[in-house]
Amino acid sequence: MLHHLSFGVRDIRRSAAFYDAVLSTLGYVRVWEDMEEGDPDAAVGYGYPGGDDKFALKLRGESQATLGAGFHLAFAAPSREAVDQFHKAALQHGGQDNGQPGLRPDYGANYYAAFVIDPDGHRIEAVVTA
Repeated sequence: MLHHLSFGVRDIRRSAAFYDAVLSTLGYVRVWEDMEEGDPDAAVGYGYPGGDDKFALKLRGESQATLGAGFHLAFAAPSREAVDQFHKAALQHGGQDNGQPGLRPDYGANYYAAFVIDPDGHRIEAVVTA
């Protein structure tokens, strides 16, 4: 159903470094960037290698508003090990723990996920269900 999704961020370079680290653990890469110094519309896009962006960061400066606590974005992970690495990379790059890696039986018998909050306050998750 979804084609792509974007987050507004306060510091595009800090956020790009965070997402470069955490998304690489899941097999995603930076597929484009527009980050000229001083550009108020700076942005970065992520997706599968050689593909289009499915997730983008857009500079919104101090006026950027984080979505409410009920919103979060779940990234598909290829394995439980990738979920573990996602969580570790997030904490090493300025994210906050919002749920250690592990099974979530309330969500499904094989639902293995980790939850973090990015440097701008966005709630993100990595999940695998196999």
